[in-house]
Amino acid sequence: YYFPCQRWLAVEEDDGQIARELVPVDEAFVKKDSENDGQSPATLGLEQKAKSTTYTVKVKTGDKKNAGTDANVFIILYGSKDDTGIVSLKASKINKNKFERGKVDEFTVESVDIGDLKKIKIGHDNKGNSTGWFLEWVEIDAPSLGQCLKFPCGRWLDKSEDDGAVERIIFPAELQTVEYIPFVPYEITVYTSDIFGAGTDADVFIVLYGSDGICTQQKSLCLNKREQRMYFERNSVNQFIVELEDVGDIIEKIRIGHKGGGLNSGWHLDRVKIRRLLPNGK
Repeated sequence: YYFPCQRWLAVEEDDGQIARELVPVDEAFVKKDSENDGQSPATLGLEQKAKSTTYTVKVKTGDKKNAGTDANVFIILYGSKDDTGIVSLKASKINKNKFERGKVDEFTVESVDIGDLKKIKIGHDNKGNSTGWFLEWVEIDAPSLGQCLKFPCGRWLDKSEDDGAVERIIFPAELQTVEYIPFVPYEITVYTSDIFGAGTDADVFIVLYGSDGICTQQKSLCLNKREQRMYFERNSVNQFIVELEDVGDIIEKIRIGHKGGGLNSGWHLDRVKIRRLLPNGK
């Protein structure tokens, strides 16, 4: 069995996760790619990402005295087919100091297909100086499933409060579930020109337009400043898997640009290749 990854397991990189689920790929696929294409490992890593479901997990700490925690918080998502296993919530996208009183933190969780989300378990390891935690709610958005679910809690996860539990199983509030048209993954390949000064360190974004005036949100291709420095170098090819609104079978045009700023923001773009990845792998 071959399980390509080619992604960071680091709090400060990629989606901030330090553990990943990987699915096997055919041995011939690995060998064929390694013979033909110098970029093959990265491409295989993106294939893994395309097969995964990405969840945006928002966690609200209550606005009570001593509500915040310094303990290590984890979550498990349980679906109709499988569960994610224990996922550490280490890299908040909003706050450097996470799980503080009255604050909302946001995390990215990736998993292979677990089916419809049924419940979650969330808790902490009770380690550190201030461990007790008052959890207001958890919200989980799965763009590829077209669902955003709210898990109300409103209870302490504290050895000396409430029932003394430091982990809880929570079910979604059906009336607060938001359904929308599922997003689809697009494989976006960006070719930077081979001329002097062609590369950029700016924040590059893209918008896709379909027929009948349908368009996606504006989406940055890099997740952080380090990626901005790594990608879009002169004569480079960079590939991304981006979940966006489905604009249909025909992409009539795209809008691609950057937000300027910095020393090397000017960019000479050669071309962009886009492939819409449907669930059956086409």
